[in-house]
Amino acid sequence: MFRSGRDRAPSPGEPFDRVTSVLGEGISWQGKISGQGGVRIEGAFDGEISVHGLVVIAEGGRVTCDHIRAETVIIAGSVKGDITAQKVEIASTGRMWGHVVTARFSTDEGAFLKGEITMEDKVDLGFGATRDEEKTDEE
Repeated sequence: MFRSGRDRAPSPGEPFDRVTSVLGEGISWQGKISGQGGVRIEGAFDGEISVHGLVVIAEGGRVTCDHIRAETVIIAGSVKGDITAQKVEIASTGRMWGHVVTARFSTDEGAFLKGEITMEDKVDLGFGATRDEEKTDEE
């Protein structure tokens, strides 16, 4: 009946930190994913991803993409392509072939990355101000 502050929809310009769409297991998709929201990929995706929010490549999920741009990218499946994100996590089952530009990076034991990692203080995703930049501006 009542919604807590955590359940509210982000205001324009604020990134999503939860999954709002799912590309299910057994589904293959080619094209472009863009906009504001969180997406979980359990099947196969080939194309372009530019999301003001969260991208999760689930275990068994496969993504082939020249360049993924998102606030947060979590990899438990496989990714072939470059990533620019504020935060990148690779789980123990995650496999990544490509270069990463990020402000925060973590991996679990057993994770695989073939490519380069470039750490930046702030990462410009082309979406406008990020939540961290807004906090810094307010302080």
